[in-house]
Amino acid sequence: MKRFAGICVLAVSASSLTGCGMLWGDKGYFRDRGGDYLEARPTPAMQLPDDAKVKHLDPLLPIPHRIASAQQDKDYQVPRPQPLPTDGVLGDFSLQKSDQLSWIIAQRIPAQVWPVAQQFFETNGFKIADERPHIGEFVTQWQAPNELNASLVRQVWGTPPADVNMRFRVRIDPGVQRNTSEIFIYQAQRSLKAPSDAVWTDNKTTGAAAEGILAELNTYLAQRDEKGDSFSLLASKTYDTPKRVVVLDSGNGVKVLRLDASYDRAWSSVGRALNAADIAVDDLNRSTGLYYIDLAKSAEKNEPGFFKRLFSSKKKAPEQDSGERYILRLTAINKQVFVSVERDLDTLASAEVTERILEKVRTYLD
Repeated sequence: MKRFAGICVLAVSASSLTGCGMLWGDKGYFRDRGGDYLEARPTPAMQLPDDAKVKHLDPLLPIPHRIASAQQDKDYQVPRPQPLPTDGVLGDFSLQKSDQLSWIIAQRIPAQVWPVAQQFFETNGFKIADERPHIGEFVTQWQAPNELNASLVRQVWGTPPADVNMRFRVRIDPGVQRNTSEIFIYQAQRSLKAPSDAVWTDNKTTGAAAEGILAELNTYLAQRDEKGDSFSLLASKTYDTPKRVVVLDSGNGVKVLRLDASYDRAWSSVGRALNAADIAVDDLNRSTGLYYIDLAKSAEKNEPGFFKRLFSSKKKAPEQDSGERYILRLTAINKQVFVSVERDLDTLASAEVTERILEKVRTYLD
């Protein structure tokens, strides 16, 4: 019986090996057809009856007339196409355009771009009417173009209109890629004869004047970077912080923390506050707004390198449940974010623990 089983295994192995050549070889069914076009030959056009009514069709793949030779030996290597020019996107700041919307992509986080963008506007004569760093937006006052820097006016307007006032809204959002920003500028224009007639351009339209200012801002950012000017976080330490942080009673005797900020900025602010408060974060889930914390441990410090851990005699103690693990849940409602504390996904934490954690977080958010 064992001999028969061995013969069967040998037969199956032999058949599988021969089948590979039939399937994957040069003449197999699944062969590589990538070079078949090198052996293609022209064929005469298909002939139709004289009484057939058809639309004239041009050849889809015509062969060029001026070619050295259509015959190539087997050793011929098809040259790879030349790489596309990428000079426009290699810099740290690039101007993008899609339909009627233009914006700048900066290889900097929003907190670093914020003070430099404000400096550009103030240097060119714009007056800031309102700024909301917690959502990354500032708005200029109503001004006539002739009140601004003459060089900027020539670049943007050429001959500025004399009977209009304009204002601009600048928004700096986190980019799609990590550690990048996207800068948008929108404009509103009103006539001096009808000052109430003013409408902002929508989120899909930049506007001619705003587009020109975007181009000048992009040049300004690139020049600052070439000169070695630092995009400092110190000058923008309040950029990402919520405008207002309040601990409120949720109505059932349990406290919640309310942040007047967008969800993106509230999430990053709470994360930094936990680290500053020396509260360990075991896990997190940004899409569901959850921070898993452990009050019995300190915030994670830099671990030693791989080889140091490998040759070190210090053994890491097995992780045990400290009984001090909780969940911080962020819930966005309208333009506010509420932070609550839970014992687990189905149970709220006690009122005492909730208030203690939220007050500690609030201290590092203010």
